[in-house]
Amino acid sequence: MDLIKPGFGLVFWTVITFLILLFLLRKFAWRPILGAVSEREEGIKNALASAENARKEMENLQADNERILQEARVEREAMLKDAREIREQTIARAETEAQEKASKIIEKAQAAIESEKKAAMAELKSHVAGLSIEIAEKVVREELSNKDKQLKLVEGMLGEAKLN
Repeated sequence: MDLIKPGFGLVFWTVITFLILLFLLRKFAWRPILGAVSEREEGIKNALASAENARKEMENLQADNERILQEARVEREAMLKDAREIREQTIARAETEAQEKASKIIEKAQAAIESEKKAAMAELKSHVAGLSIEIAEKVVREELSNKDKQLKLVEGMLGEAKLN
């Protein structure tokens, strides 16, 4: 029953021991424990702030990456457009040059044909003139007394003469 009803001395010494223990804890242990808890709290706050900063920086980097990617797409499209224009200009230039060369070749061919035609006509005229002289020579050699004989001679010579 003594435990249920403690004596005055036991309560007194228990309170004194508790107060001494409380004083000692406050003097030596309370500050380091509170300091460690404060440090831990500050560390957690700093870690959360760093994480938030890292998240914001990641968002900024992601936005920058999207912007750079969009710029790269625009630049690629511009380069492709320039390449298409250069290709089209090159093709157009080549077609123009080919047309000019073809026109020059046609002009030269027409000039050659014309000169060959003139040469052939000159040769034909020369040949006809030669035939005419031969016919005139033969007619003159024959006796010119008979008109029927002259006509037969001219017709015979014309039949013999081959025009090319």
